[in-house]
Amino acid sequence: MATITSDSFSSTADRVKRGSGLVDQFKAFWREFFVRAFDPYRPELHYMRGPGPAWHAKHKALSPKVQSIAGEIRTTKAGRSPAGS
Repeated sequence: MATITSDSFSSTADRVKRGSGLVDQFKAFWREFFVRAFDPYRPELHYMRGPGPAWHAKHKALSPKVQSIAGEIRTTKAGRSPAGS
């Protein structure tokens, strides 16, 4: 009568299980890579790059006196003396 042991079957099954885990990790890596590489949402394309037309319209409406004071402040901050002095 022949006796069958499960040692050879379990070690083969373990090798297959380890191999499939490696294949699954490989697939997961590439899946994640393609998701991140080809993501359609690009936040840097929606970044505001400065004041828009509403801001310019609001600040253009300042009186000439306020504009001259603002100009003096800018030149003082820049380290130059005001042109009118």
